[in-house]
Amino acid sequence: MGLTPAPVEAWYLAWVALVPLWILIIKNNNLISFKKNILIALAWGFGYHGLALFWITGIHPMTWMGVPWLASIMIAIFCWLFITFWGATLVVIWSILISLYEKINFKITETKKNIIRDSILTNALLRVLIGVAIWCILEGIWSAGPLWWSSLSYTQSPHNLVILQLSKISGFSTITASIVAVNGLIAEAIMAVISKHKNQQNNKNIFFAFPLFFCIILHLLGWYLYNHTFTYIKDNALKIGIIQGNIPNEIKLYPAGWRKALEGYTTGYKTLANQGVDVILTPETALPFFWDYLVNNSSFYEAIIDKKVSAWVGAFGKQERSFTNSLFTVTGKGKIFSEYDKIKLVPLGEYIPFEQILGRIINRLSPLDAHLAAGKPNQIFDTPFGRAIVGICYESAFSQHFRRQAAQGGEFIITASNNAHYSNTMPAQHHAQDVMRAIETDRWAARATNTGYSAIVDPRGKTIWISDINTYELHTDTIYRRQTQTLYVKWGDWLTWFLLILGLSSWLFILSDTKN
Repeated sequence: MGLTPAPVEAWYLAWVALVPLWILIIKNNNLISFKKNILIALAWGFGYHGLALFWITGIHPMTWMGVPWLASIMIAIFCWLFITFWGATLVVIWSILISLYEKINFKITETKKNIIRDSILTNALLRVLIGVAIWCILEGIWSAGPLWWSSLSYTQSPHNLVILQLSKISGFSTITASIVAVNGLIAEAIMAVISKHKNQQNNKNIFFAFPLFFCIILHLLGWYLYNHTFTYIKDNALKIGIIQGNIPNEIKLYPAGWRKALEGYTTGYKTLANQGVDVILTPETALPFFWDYLVNNSSFYEAIIDKKVSAWVGAFGKQERSFTNSLFTVTGKGKIFSEYDKIKLVPLGEYIPFEQILGRIINRLSPLDAHLAAGKPNQIFDTPFGRAIVGICYESAFSQHFRRQAAQGGEFIITASNNAHYSNTMPAQHHAQDVMRAIETDRWAARATNTGYSAIVDPRGKTIWISDINTYELHTDTIYRRQTQTLYVKWGDWLTWFLLILGLSSWLFILSDTKN
């Protein structure tokens, strides 16, 4: 499973990669095997999340921040192990819960001597339903926390756009449920073939037909949604310019980087303004200053006054004694129209969880001395061009963050990111996250990053344009405001709870029915 996201992007493996784990967990039922299940799940989870998130080690070396080389590599390894084990914990809990379900189910059916044990197909389908529901619930819990990135769903992005259309129904959990269900059905089919149980041998063709037809049906539904035409309303068009500044992290927060940023973004702004764009989007902290400083001391502000074209500017905001990672809407008159402060801060990067404890183990990864404050969770971002859905860097992983803004009238997505902290794998995965957010909300998305990949994505997840990596780039394109609302935007992640209720009620019904 760890080979499915970037850099390998073997997304098709996700449809079978869970099969070995499923078989091993279900086959082990005694106490010794129960303990073994935990180790198996831990190994699987470490393999998936460890490979998928290995890019975080790209923060090394941090010698440019004054961190010694040895301390730098220790910090990088600690961060990688921390997030890997956090992801693997989800898999371990899933294995424990599905094992408990199997034990309870076995004891009840053994005690009552009812026919459910002979109803092999029914039992297998019910086990798949319960397994899918548990995995989706766990991903929902994890995504509600501060540390989240590698859902099973993002293994399909940005390549399998057909299946990703299902996220319009109930968000990323629809994709996760599809992947887990197909894997579970394949695993059950394999167990039926290798089983010595007569009924399983007789039904093996039916067992193998289930995952095949289910996978086909899922993709046919996705294909239908993908080919559902959407209109381009001329009055809703927004011509946008994107600046990819390409300021290396090694100099970004030092005088040489400040000068390069002011020069690059000022020149880029003037060039794009002369091309007749409506607004210009810059990356996260494109200009690493407080806005008041830019007004009084920058050529960039002078260019805005001269060209009179609005801009979304990544800079620092103020919140009492702290500062914020912010995106400002600056009008052509140089006035602040709106401000969005980043809500989802990066654990271990922009703040330290349990700082009193972990702060003694690792130093802050940011070279800034002040404390970065999180923005208010209920922010809306009105602009002269309509209400926007905003995400700054890490927030792209949180679908609920985008859903909330879409439900409150957001008409298009803009994301601003740095991405220069890590290896080249991370920008590719970050783009995959934004592709999913565009599909879930049925919105156009414009991405501006410091070093790549900047992009334009349509509501079906198709990448209209994408930049190169580690290059200075300017780009103009047209996106469109949209007011549609997907089922996910309207109802949220309703599918997970539906699956849980359906699974538990079916289990109880079968047990009570066979008991009688």
